[in-house]
Amino acid sequence: MFVISVEITFNAEHQLTFADGSTEAIHSHNWAVTAALSRRKTDENGLVFDFRILKKMLREIVAEFENGKIENAAYFKKNNASAENVAGYIYEKLKPRLEPIISLEYVEVLESPGCRAKYTALV
Repeated sequence: MFVISVEITFNAEHQLTFADGSTEAIHSHNWAVTAALSRRKTDENGLVFDFRILKKMLREIVAEFENGKIENAAYFKKNNASAENVAGYIYEKLKPRLEPIISLEYVEVLESPGCRAKYTALV
């Protein structure tokens, strides 16, 4: 099995809302997103997937909230903009864009140094 990963960064604000209705102050992060793909055999070019294309796909997904507030994206109007939910959101947006022969292993989000959330689908 061959596995590749790419990382992109973006800046965005978010504000968590807690179960008791309280909210934290709006604050921003320089987020880092890592996506890992796998494939049993490489393609005719010796690749699992083109790094440039994968980075472009990730950039397109985060574009809707980059340099703004994550909660402005429709999904986050109903779901807390936690690192966990951001990772799951990116995963669910990326997966259908990949050929079935490519497995999306995980999407990991780094909100701030030492604070990561990873999403992977159970098979």
